[in-house]
Amino acid sequence: MSSFMPEILAPAGSLDKLKVAVLYGANAVYVGGQKFGLRTAAENFTTDELREGVIFAHARGAKVYVVLNSFLHDKDLTELPEFVEFLDKIKVDAVIVSDLGVVRTVRKHSSIDVHVSTQASTLNVEAAKLWKNMGATRIVLGREVSVKEAGKIKREAGIEIEMFIHGSMCMAYSGNCVISNFTQGRDSNRGGCAHSCRFEYSLDMGLDTKEKRKAYFMSSKDLEGIRVLPEFIKEEIDSLKIEGRMKSHLYAGTMSKVYSEALNYYKDHGDFLSEKLLSWEEELGKVSHRAYTEASLVEPAGADSIFNERENNTDNEWQMVGTVVEANAKSGIIIEVRNAFNQGDYIEVIPFEGAAFALNTQEMMDLSLAPVIRTRPSTLVRLPYQANVTVHNLVRARGTK
Repeated sequence: MSSFMPEILAPAGSLDKLKVAVLYGANAVYVGGQKFGLRTAAENFTTDELREGVIFAHARGAKVYVVLNSFLHDKDLTELPEFVEFLDKIKVDAVIVSDLGVVRTVRKHSSIDVHVSTQASTLNVEAAKLWKNMGATRIVLGREVSVKEAGKIKREAGIEIEMFIHGSMCMAYSGNCVISNFTQGRDSNRGGCAHSCRFEYSLDMGLDTKEKRKAYFMSSKDLEGIRVLPEFIKEEIDSLKIEGRMKSHLYAGTMSKVYSEALNYYKDHGDFLSEKLLSWEEELGKVSHRAYTEASLVEPAGADSIFNERENNTDNEWQMVGTVVEANAKSGIIIEVRNAFNQGDYIEVIPFEGAAFALNTQEMMDLSLAPVIRTRPSTLVRLPYQANVTVHNLVRARGTK
């Protein structure tokens, strides 16, 4: 049995999500500042939040990587050195880049490790060697590469390898897409992707009626690679990346918990029991997602990886209704409400370790001990104390259509 274990790298679109991901087991998180990244619609971090996030993560043994993966013009590069020097000062563990000019700027103004973004479309050994010679310490491979091919690149190029294991997929080659440039004037390679591939399109190319109804032909299913974990370990892939900086706190916590728990189980047992796999897959199914696919992790993605339907929530999807802000026998369980729920509703807490369990909502009160029939977002509600509930635990409930 191999002693090698990859890191679980989780998305953190905000400081709160960083804390959630780390507390639920992520070994590292990737975050964006106010500029230079590809998710300008995400909340992103101020400089003060970056500093606090690094301190929080490092205190718990986790690493922080900052995305600088937009393709920049000269005017952008004039502003980059100051930001890079700041990242070096607060001891960020690495930056994720795709632009050659950014690589040179980072190397010139800091000692931060350079990870090459999937946007660079690195798919072969020679490209990996070239990036290594330029000072990169890790390659985030293009999503078209299989785990087996990734292992070959790592061995022959002698560089760390990171691969996506879960999350939204792009129909374009390694994310190099200009559809939203055309449809909405937003540059996907400079942080403005409008996800135009998810839209409904009408086809009129001499196709029959059945084919004309396939209006979501450019939308991909979501990646889910939990059953491929043994292959990642066998090929010694250094980092398993979860997509989703714009996704919810519940997503960040659930993904971090499930994948770290699965890795730890494999480390202890050397195999997966079918019932354990089914329970992890059930958890992955409780967050909002499209149908799942293993994409190109084992074999090249085919037509069955297309998500050719309208996106709708399913009955199995859950939503986050709050966060535990206090939990003790004296005060009870105090929850900061994010989404309203009613007295008597079934809600459950997700502990940092172990299975989720139900909370008692029959005796809800506000902080003045007045009964609460229905909670309101952005308020605090008190529930009776239960063991094994901890501050920062997420609370969820089954969503409604």
